[in-house]
Amino acid sequence: MSTIRDVAKEVGCSTATVSRALSHPEKVSKASLKRIHAAIEKLQYRPNMLSQQFRNKQANTIVILVPDIANLFFSTVISGIENVAQSKGFNVLLGDTRDSSEREKNFIKLVETKQADGVIQLRPYSKNSMLPKKFVTAVNACGCEDTPYPAVRIDNADAARQVTEHLISLGHKKIGLISGLTDNPHTIDRLKGYKQALAQAGIEFDPALVAEGDFTLWSGLNASEHFIRMTDRPTAIFSMNDEMAIGAMKGLKAKGLKIPEDISIAGFDDLEFSKYSDPPLTTVAQPAEKLGEKSAELLFQLIDGETSAQNEYVLPVEFIIRQSTAPPRS
Repeated sequence: MSTIRDVAKEVGCSTATVSRALSHPEKVSKASLKRIHAAIEKLQYRPNMLSQQFRNKQANTIVILVPDIANLFFSTVISGIENVAQSKGFNVLLGDTRDSSEREKNFIKLVETKQADGVIQLRPYSKNSMLPKKFVTAVNACGCEDTPYPAVRIDNADAARQVTEHLISLGHKKIGLISGLTDNPHTIDRLKGYKQALAQAGIEFDPALVAEGDFTLWSGLNASEHFIRMTDRPTAIFSMNDEMAIGAMKGLKAKGLKIPEDISIAGFDDLEFSKYSDPPLTTVAQPAEKLGEKSAELLFQLIDGETSAQNEYVLPVEFIIRQSTAPPRS
């Protein structure tokens, strides 16, 4: 069985360089890394990762706390985190918390007991959230304003304002809103942007035009019933995510309404299937994969003991106009 010394001899470098290539590949030149990996394959060397982790005092594992593992937006964020983790030689453990603080505590214990090196949280911080302890390395990948630990986020209020302004510019004055859960920080920020756009256009906010959802397809379908039952229903709807928008579109069309001829609808996220909906959905494109990549890069800086240039990163969004929005019937 080959050893690390055999690999070093084959390459013509020190055992320390081989060890560094395995544990911190980013600290080794690409040319050296290529030669080392070629020697590893040739000699069929299989490093003892347990002993390596013991020496490095690292588990080479990070934990992602996912509030809803079935959510399609989160899956794209996770993909970005995975890309960076794999390049660093780290494993990723998905913690399906189901929005439960108790489940979060259990996964965070893995870091406290040195079975994992850090945590990336996908649930936005709120006053009811559990703060990571000082000795737990943590980053929030879907943050909001005033997150008290390192975070990557978008400007949710501004993005929601852009969507609402687009609907107003088309001539809509009665704009329904499918919100997320009322205590969710993203819901609060997006509601703020919606209200700002209405106020700037001189349109009074009407609470009756708000239907609460929970960011799922089913809740969007359920919210559509709220608007269908209204005697003076809105001419446009802004949904706080694409899944609820798609659910609402199904409900509206089932009642014989045409989109956008009878009612316009816009979403938020730009999930992969949104461009293929019927009609294609106007929406805000969140840089989901980049949110994951940037949060992972920030986490690994902290794991390596490096100080970050800033504690918060706000990434830009793109507003995409498709065929689900149009001027109201005259």
